[in-house]
Amino acid sequence: MTEDLRESVGSQLQALLAAEDFQTAKALLAPAQPVDVAEAIAELPEAMQVIAFRLLPKDEAIEVYEYLDASIQQSLIERFKQQDVLELVERMSPDDRVRLFDELPAKVVRRLSQNMSAAERQATALLLGYPPGTAGRMMTPEYLSLRENMTVTEAIARTRTLARTTETIYALYVTDAARKLTGILSLRDLLTAPLDQTIGDTMTRDVVYVQTDTDQEEVARQIQRYDFLAIPVVDYEGQLVGIITVDDVLDVLEQENTEDIYTLGGVQSNGDDYFQASLITVARRRVVWLLILLVTNTATSLVIQSQEAVLERVVALAAFIPLLIDTGGNVGAQSSTVVIRGLNLDKVETRQALNIIKREAIAGALLGVMLGGVVFLWAYILQGNLVVASSVASSLAAISFLASVAGAALPMLFRAIGLDPALMSAPFITTAVDVFGVLIYLNVARSILSWGSSEPW
Repeated sequence: MTEDLRESVGSQLQALLAAEDFQTAKALLAPAQPVDVAEAIAELPEAMQVIAFRLLPKDEAIEVYEYLDASIQQSLIERFKQQDVLELVERMSPDDRVRLFDELPAKVVRRLSQNMSAAERQATALLLGYPPGTAGRMMTPEYLSLRENMTVTEAIARTRTLARTTETIYALYVTDAARKLTGILSLRDLLTAPLDQTIGDTMTRDVVYVQTDTDQEEVARQIQRYDFLAIPVVDYEGQLVGIITVDDVLDVLEQENTEDIYTLGGVQSNGDDYFQASLITVARRRVVWLLILLVTNTATSLVIQSQEAVLERVVALAAFIPLLIDTGGNVGAQSSTVVIRGLNLDKVETRQALNIIKREAIAGALLGVMLGGVVFLWAYILQGNLVVASSVASSLAAISFLASVAGAALPMLFRAIGLDPALMSAPFITTAVDVFGVLIYLNVARSILSWGSSEPW
């Protein structure tokens, strides 16, 4: 469904609900995909969301509910009757249920858990027992397993029987009597194999898997690397305990990328929707880093204050301070951005640090020469003063070199000591370059003034 069509459906749905034409609204939603229905419901006023959701058939409602944002899921639960809530939660897949429980108040989670069936309660408790952000927490125990001694005919019959109760059937996993993962085969391999052949002769024994404590970002990288639709999860004993499907990984990638982008901008992220947070929460998240940067930037003022004699002698030098520190900050931000992205995509490794820093240093030197030549001419045209033009040009070359080295080295240092390299992001690189850039500039100017002190000014 195109964006224009989604907007049209959303506006029509709201108008129909306002007119209490529920039959037409139900017919409007019937042909739409669950994800589009979820988006249309999310755009409705809160009072209409429950009405629209109740128009959906039960089977479709479960799928639509899993696509809704956590805040809307919680709002709907608060408005549903107790029995409606229990039926909805009971029929959710365990991994989606866990994500919902992570957002609900503990009191609500306890009440829902107590009224769930023993099997669903046990499946949910299993996933909640793993730390957040790990493969164990995001996996689903609804997978289809086979045994090596099964014939293809028996395996097809089992697949047909369990297909509706498993997350996916495109990848079939083979386990032994102790539930240890021994092999894998695709649905295509199963359907094209001779019917009397055993699964042990059909499957692939070289299985790529993750463990329950594997970080979710690493899970995403493995699925991306091997183009999997799903990846098996095993415990420390090698027992198959669940699978993670590609749709769950896409959610993880979006979440991780959002966190990285927020961090690069110096904004705290708690994993929820920034645009749905209250203004107090928004301000609290942003003020922490801004206060740190504010305090750090006072060092720039102290440097300028300590070099007042130079500025008093050649006042024109002050006019180029913003140009130098802004350009240096931009150069550093470029270097830090490409290095951080390379680290996050595993295209850059810590052992390559010296080569990466050397490469960025050379790039910074080249940029400094090019930018310095341009700014020399510009400064001389504006001021007609060789001291000012020479100070600005040589300082810009040195600042560009320093900024490139800092932008490459500091994220690598953070990764080496086990911290998120995105923490050493553009705002921090810019602040550091501001302080040292002004210090370099004014000291270069002082040196040039001292060298040419016999000349009239």
